Order: sequence, then structure tokens, then C-alpha cells
Amino acid sequence: MPVKISTITQKQAIARFPKRPRDSHKGQFGTVGIVGGNHGMIGAALLAGRAAFKLGAGVVHIGLLADKMPAVDMRMPELMLHPARIVLDLPRLDILVIGNGLGRDLGAQKLLHDAIKRDVALVLDADALNILAERPDLRSMLYERKAATVLTPHPGEAARLLHIDIEAVQAARAESALEIARRYHGSVALKGANTLIANRDGQVWQNKTGNPGMSNAGMGDTLAGIIAALLAQGMAADDALQLAVHLHGAAGDALAEQTATIGMSATELTEWARWLLNQWVR
Repeated sequence: MPVKISTITQKQAIARFPKRPRDSHKGQFGTVGIVGGNHGMIGAALLAGRAAFKLGAGVVHIGLLADKMPAVDMRMPELMLHPARIVLDLPRLDILVIGNGLGRDLGAQKLLHDAIKRDVALVLDADALNILAERPDLRSMLYERKAATVLTPHPGEAARLLHIDIEAVQAARAESALEIARRYHGSVALKGANTLIANRDGQVWQNKTGNPGMSNAGMGDTLAGIIAALLAQGMAADDALQLAVHLHGAAGDALAEQTATIGMSATELTEWARWLLNQWVR
């Protein structure tokens, strides 16, 4: 039987975004931890953290694996930078994103193991997915989790998670997304043209925003940060995924309209995503 696929609309995507009370404070919008940024890949974690903060998370901590890590993000000093282990052990943490620039060494694998054990919403991206594909014991641990788990593979990572080739994933994208959701016990965004979102209940949504200009480094890191921000503000995993993916693509489309298709950057996209979100919630 063919998989039923619903199309995400802006109206639908924004409908469950919670309104902020007038007397709100940062504690109501979640504490996000980003763990990644191994040697030569610090920027991946910073991009995710900046997106999480600018899309509405109350507090963002970034845990970096690189030995020579910066003391502060000069572009966004609001972010708090620490060694990776400190962030993973923070007592107050609502959302944990792991994988952006993480690497696959034994230290990274230990951090992922411990991240899965934390009883907080978890966003698994990039190298976290590559490690999962190689560690069936970690996959088993996902079934014990009570908090939400979100996986954001591109087709290559999806192929590794399913132990098939990329062509097979692309030939059956909806079925592949559903199988990852089932096998890894979470909600899935299978990235690419017309990103698909799937959950363990067998539901699939298709996103129509986005364009080829978004085929640049850092776009996935930014998406992971946006997802974390929406989860931190109280959205359910499937709702956060739909809004994040739709908004991420729409920001890319807005940039393309400014004749910035070639050379589009993830940093610019974050700014447009923040602007669009504020327009949509008015």
C-alpha cells in the first residue's frame, strides 16, 4: 500500500507555536545544550547554538570537544561555551542536540552514549547518526528513552542507518524515513529536496519550501538548532519538526529572492528564519 504523505503548509506549521505571555522570562523557553565541535569543526556547533538562541530558546550552552576551544563566541556572546562533558552533565537541561562536528572517535562515542541516557528531548544529527549506524547497542538504548528523540539524516546518513545504499533511500524516501523512525524509535526528518518528516505512528509529511542554494555547509547544523529552539519553547517533536523544516526552507527561499542563491550561507539563513518566524506569529 502506498504511503500517505501530507504536505506541510505555513498555516499548519505555525498553528501550534505557543504564544509568549507578557510576563515571561528566559526560564519558560528552555535550556538547550549543544554537544559537538571537535577539532576543525567548532563552527558546526556554533551554528547550531546560534540558531537555537535566535529562534527563541531561553538559554543555550555549547559543549565543545576541541582542545583549543574559544572562551566566548564573539559574534554571539550570549552563548555559553564549555568543554563538552560539562554541558552533558548540566543539572538543568531541557533539550540536548548532539552530533554537529562531533567526530566519531571513542570520546565522541562515549558522549553520545551518555546523551542517550539523559531524560531530556534529544536531537541527533550528523556524526551522532554515523555513530548510531555503527553501534547497535546505542540503538537498543533509544528504545528505553521516555523523552522525545529526533533524528535528522541526509540521504547518506539515512543509508548508513539502514545499511543500504543511497540510491535505495532516494528511490523510496517515505518508506526509508518510516523505517528509520521505527528502527530508531523517534521522529525523523529525512533531508533533501522536499524533506520528509516521519514518526513511529506511520505518519509522513512532505515539505515544499527550499531551493538548490541551500546546498551548502552548515545548513543542517542550523536546522538542528531551529528544531531545538522550538522544542525548548514547548512544541511536541512532530510539530517542532514540521515548523522547523518549513521555516528553514522558507528562509532559504527568501534569501534566493534577494538574488543570493549562489553563495547562500547558513549564517544568513538563521537571520531570515528569525525574521520570518516573527512575521508568522503576528
